[in-house]
Amino acid sequence: MGQEKRDLFTEGEQFLKGRHIVTIFRNNENFYTVLRVRVAETDGKYEEKEAVVTGYFPAVHEHEMYIFNGHFKDHPRFGRQFIARTAQKEMPQTKQGLIAYLSGDLFKGIGKKTAESIVETLGEQAISKIIADKSCLAKVPRLPAEKADILYDTLMKHQGLEQIMVTLNEFGFGPQLSMKIYQMYYEESLNVIQENPYRLVEDIEGIGFIRADEIGAQIGISGAHPDRLKAAILYSLEQQCLQDGHCYVEAKELLSSVKELLDKSANGTAEFDTIATRLIELEEEGKVSGEEQRVYMPSLYFSEKGLVTNIQRVLEQEPHSFPESEFLLALGELEDRTGIAYAPSQKQAIQTALASPLMILTGGPGTGKTTVIKGIVELYGELHGLSLDPKKYDKDDPFPIKLCAPTGRAAKRMMESTGLPAVTIHRLLGFNGQEEPEEEGNAISGRLLIVDETSMVDIWLAHQLFKAVPDDMQVILVGDEDQLPSVGPGQVLKDMLGSKVIPSVRLTDIYRQEEGSSIISLAHSIKDGFVPETLTAPQKDRSFIRCGTGQIPDVIEKVVKNAAGKGYEPRDIQVLAPMYKGPAGIDKLNEVLQRVLNPNEDGRRKELVFGSVKYRIGDKVLQLVNQPEQNVFNGDIGEIISIFYAKENTEKEDMVIVSYEGNEVTYTRNDLNQITHAFCCSIHKSQGSEFPIVILPVVKSYYRMLRRNLLYTAITRSKQFLILCGEEEAFNIGIGRNDDLIRKTALAERLSAEETASKPNEKLTEDTWMAIDPMIGMEGITPYDFMAV
Repeated sequence: MGQEKRDLFTEGEQFLKGRHIVTIFRNNENFYTVLRVRVAETDGKYEEKEAVVTGYFPAVHEHEMYIFNGHFKDHPRFGRQFIARTAQKEMPQTKQGLIAYLSGDLFKGIGKKTAESIVETLGEQAISKIIADKSCLAKVPRLPAEKADILYDTLMKHQGLEQIMVTLNEFGFGPQLSMKIYQMYYEESLNVIQENPYRLVEDIEGIGFIRADEIGAQIGISGAHPDRLKAAILYSLEQQCLQDGHCYVEAKELLSSVKELLDKSANGTAEFDTIATRLIELEEEGKVSGEEQRVYMPSLYFSEKGLVTNIQRVLEQEPHSFPESEFLLALGELEDRTGIAYAPSQKQAIQTALASPLMILTGGPGTGKTTVIKGIVELYGELHGLSLDPKKYDKDDPFPIKLCAPTGRAAKRMMESTGLPAVTIHRLLGFNGQEEPEEEGNAISGRLLIVDETSMVDIWLAHQLFKAVPDDMQVILVGDEDQLPSVGPGQVLKDMLGSKVIPSVRLTDIYRQEEGSSIISLAHSIKDGFVPETLTAPQKDRSFIRCGTGQIPDVIEKVVKNAAGKGYEPRDIQVLAPMYKGPAGIDKLNEVLQRVLNPNEDGRRKELVFGSVKYRIGDKVLQLVNQPEQNVFNGDIGEIISIFYAKENTEKEDMVIVSYEGNEVTYTRNDLNQITHAFCCSIHKSQGSEFPIVILPVVKSYYRMLRRNLLYTAITRSKQFLILCGEEEAFNIGIGRNDDLIRKTALAERLSAEETASKPNEKLTEDTWMAIDPMIGMEGITPYDFMAV
């Protein structure tokens, strides 16, 4: 094999040269392709005349000869395949071959003399030169512009896409990332990377600053180059907001984090004043938003400001009021009818809700939030003369009471407890898969809105929700502020309560404790910051098993086998853990639990291998992204009910069917990154759900994640039985850590009385840098050093 071929490959990889026979499958969205080729040459151990090749190819032309770079792999069902990293059509290797190719039928109007002139002028690398820079054709004597255009367009169609993919691979991008880049920039892909690879940080999910900086170093962008510094700023800002849940970052902290990022790079660093200058330019470009010493991602800034505006709009409304005597009479009749005797705090909550345009109902587990919600709905209907039978309403006269929650499981619980329709917030707003409402400004219909599990709502979703609330609708927010905050940025419920401007009622009396629930009493002890003496003592509804990190899988296996032996189904048993990796991580525990709860020792259950995971019929799985069009949302738990192999269906694709409480969703192989096993899931993902049995391992190897609200949230997921396993000291560590991850938000401040007076937006200026700090950790630097910004 010649050097030209070898240059296409990465050391250690194999190649396969073959002529295209037939395309077996092609996904036109991500270009995943399965081909059958006639083998001409390979350096792998393969003796068959034909081979199946799979990979991500932007274009494949029938019956052409291709050189594939990748490796052979044995598929458990389809046998030996070649997994290609790149695919490139074989090009002529000599001047005469190149002249013959360019003067062939493919290039209309290009004769032999013109082809000779092109090759003489541009050399044997003519094709790659033309693809890289069309203007090089201007050097060819007597080549009309029209023919140059035809030549370039034809090359791009037949060779350019392969060349782009090969070059992207040479930059170190894998096939899937290469396809993402190509689908973002198309023919401009290489120009973008060669001119400003740092654009990838903004535009391509999965590419961070460090990766882009490696390319920058290759093409000579280093040090204090403006594009490099701006990318570092945007990357640092986004990382801190999305990973830590902040709505903004202090300018001082942002500059320091950017400086630290640059200092670690071998591609050079920059001074604080230069970084500050680029930050101001980013604000002028609209890529960051600044206010006083705070730096925001624009979407977070406008969501926070917009949420305040709409909350104040709702608070200004005047709901219909009823005399107290009328309220008490209706409440008494409700108590007689239902047999419920409401406690004084519950009566106060119901009365406040009915009299307020916006109200927050909060309290821990067992304090009767669900009972109060039912009372509010019943009395609202009674006092307003409304029927609570959804069947009496239609699309022209919609049901006046809207119930919603952040997740499908939380909405289902709400529906079961009230007997009324409930949906996810995303479905209520008509969101599509891109997290945007289908119709901007589309208002929610109805007169009363109740939102459960509000602690899970991030600043983006809260903004969209309140923007859709019409002026004449009352809103009730229900949640437990002591649970984990939202996965996304912000701490909306906590900030609303902290602002003191929204009427709120906190329920404190514990009712389920009176029924003998030691789980509820343990949760409240943890919330208050102390470990009860009975933590490790056996209780009728909970137990504690002492064990170390390495013993966790075996202990959980025994507990689950025991529960299954007593008749509990996999859906009744939920293992919760805070981390994915490690010997006691979610990934490891899911392997163990699948073997216990859904074994396949006899090979009779259908299963599909995806990466390192085996999915089989009967598996419990978790949805990872919102798919409103399928009525399935992040955090929903379902069961695999069917698997169809490609040869078994007309679509010629592997398919997995998951049932989410009767809602069946189909996943092709390319969609399987949207789900994961849910025998064990993260505590964050369990929010909004309850399970008959919760098994909670807590060991010191989880140290980075252990916090009071995390343990509190996990424990309150259990309805009947709680099995704790691990190290008592780890529980003590977690309960003692409460304030080290405070989120930076300005919602409470904006909602407070001081914010009601309008004040002008303050942009980032030179004075900002003079004010933020005198040293920024650097000896010898004073505020005056920043005056030249």
